[in-house]
Amino acid sequence: MPISNTSPIKNRVAQLRDEINHHNYRYYVLDAPIISDAEYDRLLRELQRLEAEHPDLITPDSPTQRVGAKPLEFLGEVRHGIPMTSLDNAFDKAEVRDWDRRVRQGLETSEAVRYTAEPKFDGASLSLRYENGLLVRAGTRGDGTKGEDVTANARTIKSVPLRLLGKGWPTVLEVRGEVVIPKRDFERLNEERLARGENIFANPRNAAAGSLRQLDPRITAGRPLSFFPWGLGEVSEQPALRYSQIVQHLKEWGFPVTEFFRPVNGIEECLAYYQEITARRNDLPFEVDGVVYKVDDLAARDTLGFTARAPRWGVAHKFPAQEETTVVEDILASVGRTGVITPVAMLRPVEVGGVTVSRATLHNEDELRRKDIHIGDTVIVRRAGDVIPEVVGVITEKRPESAHAWHMPKTCPMCGSEVVRLENESAHHCIGGLYCPAQRMGAILHFASRHAMDIDGLGDKLVAQLVEKGLVKTVADLYRLTKEDLVALERMGDKSADNLLAAIEKSKRTTLPRFLYALGISQVGEVTAKQLARYFGGLEQLINASIDELQAVPDVGPVVAASIHHFFAQPHNREVIDALLDAGIHWPQEEISRAYTPLSGKTFVLTGTLNSMSRDEAKARIEALGGKVSGSVSGKTSYVIVGVEAGSKADKARELGVTMLAEQEFLALLEEA
Repeated sequence: MPISNTSPIKNRVAQLRDEINHHNYRYYVLDAPIISDAEYDRLLRELQRLEAEHPDLITPDSPTQRVGAKPLEFLGEVRHGIPMTSLDNAFDKAEVRDWDRRVRQGLETSEAVRYTAEPKFDGASLSLRYENGLLVRAGTRGDGTKGEDVTANARTIKSVPLRLLGKGWPTVLEVRGEVVIPKRDFERLNEERLARGENIFANPRNAAAGSLRQLDPRITAGRPLSFFPWGLGEVSEQPALRYSQIVQHLKEWGFPVTEFFRPVNGIEECLAYYQEITARRNDLPFEVDGVVYKVDDLAARDTLGFTARAPRWGVAHKFPAQEETTVVEDILASVGRTGVITPVAMLRPVEVGGVTVSRATLHNEDELRRKDIHIGDTVIVRRAGDVIPEVVGVITEKRPESAHAWHMPKTCPMCGSEVVRLENESAHHCIGGLYCPAQRMGAILHFASRHAMDIDGLGDKLVAQLVEKGLVKTVADLYRLTKEDLVALERMGDKSADNLLAAIEKSKRTTLPRFLYALGISQVGEVTAKQLARYFGGLEQLINASIDELQAVPDVGPVVAASIHHFFAQPHNREVIDALLDAGIHWPQEEISRAYTPLSGKTFVLTGTLNSMSRDEAKARIEALGGKVSGSVSGKTSYVIVGVEAGSKADKARELGVTMLAEQEFLALLEEA
């Protein structure tokens, strides 16, 4: 039965939406949050819970609807009532001055024209249509007259208002702008994709465009997209007389406006703006490929009109190309902190965008083969900000007879361990994780982490000092540290040294699952470590297991088995393990359990807070009975355990039809098992 308009629940839902929308605006538009992430999450969880209990209260503009709708079979079509044309380009001062001359001639004036200036974002164009303040449609530029309907994807972009804020907006308002990915978020996105063995994106523009056109909006929701408006399309009534006034309105209505937008007077101020942005280009948070000048007066724009393909009242003043040609003199294998091996081109030094470039990333062997890069090739190199330059293409016509292909080395150039590429991964890995100098920092920090050996006080800065001074070359060296070693370090007094030594000594008594997890074997997380310990009972039995024997362990497939087998086959890794055991690390005998357990094959997801036990305790109870605990809900999930203030995982479970258990039902299941 529908809830009445005076219902306290309906009022609370409306209040929560207003609060969350306000905080979204403060965070994503103003960059000035006034509550913590934890407080924000509590508000959102409360709204999710109320909407789940009262589905009739869900509206398209609710903040909960940003999570991504169901996947589409294809993207529909959007027709643009007013064509989404591109601007003409100008590449030097003379061309810009010529454009200004034509503008003044068209307006029949010799006076300086008032323009606006803003960065030209390098992303994907998007049109947003609002009716009565509500987002009803979003479309790509396409060919200018028709594009693709990406409404479901646009709803997931946090800086796109689902309902306009403030007042005074037209009944019909079409806002046009650019979808971009910040530079830092783009680097992090590619790092995550590399770690998962996925192909990386060539640049933020391609990543933004690809994310916007996904058939599954949930993928778009997971990408760090931002939206910046640069103009209007169809409107039921013009909200202002000048474009600079419209920009101010857009900010009031909930859109982010770049801080670099500025009204300027005459062409000389335009050129001064260009010099300013050029100088700051590499420090800007987004990729830009020029600046845009537009006539500010909207009536003057109408007078100037359009050519067949572009408006006469605007122009894009492009930056000098950040691409040059040079020669690949060699290709080297670079080993990262996680063991990923990246081919790096050693280039004949060339100046690109004012910086001398002598190295460029080739990402992975698949990418190198796709671009058909040989040692000796003449290539096109692109530099974008502070990111390491990349080779974007080969000029095959200039390939010399002496050019030759490069192949990934069989052994790590840093430590000599085996280099492997696991099935379904694009990255190659050095598997000498316990010994490899390139992985030293990462290996030590992982070894000491809370769910591994749990060595309290061993943080990034301290590990960096230990490595830099040569005190720790492998994790086994941690157990050889003395008080004299430690007190000589920065910010390390007697008490801190004693505490760390005590923590290291305490870590010697552990469990086999913790020790296995601490070794940092690729593909072996906490759950797999427990399964291995439970199945083999001892370390020696595991070390000597064949790939077939490893695959007999529950949830261990061929990829995981191969990774484990390769790790223990490395003599350097075995040497470090022996040194750790000699240092006194020990654990109680594991009880071997290869028989069927009550929850074998069952996957659980925990959401919300349980009253009777902590989440770690619940996880331990499930795993002790042979079950597996996952962090995300999927079609393979057996049960979702729903505690107090359950989050979006409960919504996902309902959507997928996964069985949900309240706390008492969960406890009953454990008792029955």
